[in-house]
Amino acid sequence: MYLNKVMLYGNLTSDPDLRSMPNGNKVVSFGLATNRSYKDGNGSKKEVAEFHNVVAFGKLAEIFAQWLKKGRPVYVEGRIQTRSWDDANGGGKKYRTEIVAENFQFGVSTNRGEGDFQAPVGESSESSKELEELDTIDYGDAEINPDDIPF
Repeated sequence: MYLNKVMLYGNLTSDPDLRSMPNGNKVVSFGLATNRSYKDGNGSKKEVAEFHNVVAFGKLAEIFAQWLKKGRPVYVEGRIQTRSWDDANGGGKKYRTEIVAENFQFGVSTNRGEGDFQAPVGESSESSKELEELDTIDYGDAEINPDDIPF
């Protein structure tokens, strides 16, 4: 059995860039930063940032473009994918490793007012209903211990 699963919780480093592919499907891309804290050999606390390239397709791409902005926290589940292409300027083969988002949850904002994900004025209630449906996860009857959560 093979497994390719990624779970990230971080802040967007750029606004989502929504585009249309030649076949009409939507694709969005954005940067996501995650932080890792550790103690070095001297016992000093260190923090390192990792930067990830995230892409999403279809309806998920449209939702990301509509609701997410630079600096906003988000939890993303997906898979790692590396694509390659020949550089048009004769620079040889180029590679890019990306997280292909398959699921997400809005993160909790530390800025009151700015991070509350409410439908903008003039948005239809249908968009709000879609957003509410996406922002719920059924955890079943299992008891969740906060100490077991890795972030």
